[in-house]
Amino acid sequence: MNKRQVKPEHVRREEIINAAYDVIFEVGLSNTTIAQIAKKAHLSVGIVSHYFGDKQGLINACMLEMLNILRRKTSQYKAEVTDSHPQNMIKAIIDSNFDISQVNQRAMRIWLDFWSASMHMPELGRLQRINDQRLYSNLKFYFLELMPKEQASIAARGLAALIDGLWLRGSLSGDTHFDSTLARSIAYDYVDTQLKLIKPIRRERQNE
Repeated sequence: MNKRQVKPEHVRREEIINAAYDVIFEVGLSNTTIAQIAKKAHLSVGIVSHYFGDKQGLINACMLEMLNILRRKTSQYKAEVTDSHPQNMIKAIIDSNFDISQVNQRAMRIWLDFWSASMHMPELGRLQRINDQRLYSNLKFYFLELMPKEQASIAARGLAALIDGLWLRGSLSGDTHFDSTLARSIAYDYVDTQLKLIKPIRRERQNE
């Protein structure tokens, strides 16, 4: 008699989270239930609750995993840069935010639901703030190598806002395909413009 295979905990958790993503995409976060997720994952409600407690615990885990995917993508894009000039590293960060993992239909729908829910769910709000701060800090680190501190802070905040705005505009447009090439191009132009604007200031300081 064959014994039923017991899957490792990390595999089971991943299956449940993926099932949750599917359900959220299909019916929206507010209409999602543990029962629907359990059915999608071909598991009992009890098993899902065993791993995540309640719906809130599972939703928190889902958002955390999406943030981790973005973080890993950013690290991947930065590692693939052959010329580690700060400008190229900034553009790698831009690329990671418009990677297909972030701009496919399912991901955009889920992110929108999480962003909306973060306004009245404290843990989701905390995770969203962590994500915002991570993007800003990452960008500022490289801008600081290209311009004075005050300008670097402004440039980093502006680019972070532009990335979010381009993503949000694309996700709300109703198009089935997000134009990541156009989004990257607009964000690249912003970086190039910031560096052009700072040139006179750098020349003045060199001549002092």
